[in-house]
Amino acid sequence: MALTPEDVVTKQFQHVRFKEGFDPDEVDDFLDEIVVEWRKTIAENEELKAKLAAYESGESSPAEVVEATVVEESAPAVVESVPAPAVEAPAAGGVAASAGIIELAQRLHDEHVAEGQAQRDKLISEAQAKAASILAEAEAKGRDEMARLESERVTLEGRISELRQFERDYRSQLRGFIEEKLRDLDVAGATSGASSVSAS
Repeated sequence: MALTPEDVVTKQFQHVRFKEGFDPDEVDDFLDEIVVEWRKTIAENEELKAKLAAYESGESSPAEVVEATVVEESAPAVVESVPAPAVEAPAAGGVAASAGIIELAQRLHDEHVAEGQAQRDKLISEAQAKAASILAEAEAKGRDEMARLESERVTLEGRISELRQFERDYRSQLRGFIEEKLRDLDVAGATSGASSVSAS
C-alpha cells in the first residue's frame, strides 16, 4: 500500500518516557510541513497528468499545455523555450520529491521505532532486575522470619517442659502432704479410740 499524506497526518508515535528523545511538537511541525509539500506535489502531478491526457487525446496542442503550465507557475519567459516533451519533467521531479519525503518519513519512523524498542528493552530489563531484587529481599525476610519462629518454638518448648516439671513436682508434694495429713488423722483417730476404750 502506497503511503499517503493522510498516513503521515494520522501516524501516532508512542511518547518517550524516562528518557530524552525527539521533541514531539518539533516532529509534528516538521511532519506538517512534509504533508503540505507532499499534497502540493500530488496536486501538481494530478494536474500534469490531466494536461498530458488532454494532449494525448488531441484536445489541446503541446503549446497550449506548456503555456498553461508556465502561466500557472508565473514564468512566462519560459514558454517559447520549453519543448513539448519537457511537460513530463515536473512530474518526474515531483516523483523524486515524493520519494525523498517518503524516505525521510520512513527514516523518522524507523528512528522512533528503534528508540521505542530500546526504551522497551530498558524498561523490561529494569523491571526484571527490580523483580529479582524484591524476590531476593522477600526470601531473605522469609528466612529471617523462619529462624525467629524456630527460636521462639524452642523457647516455648523449653517453657512447656519447665511447666510440666513444675506440675509433676507440685502434684508429688501435694500428694505427700495429703498422705501425711491422712496418716496424722489415722494416728489421731487410733489414739482417740484407745483412750475411749481405756475410760470405759
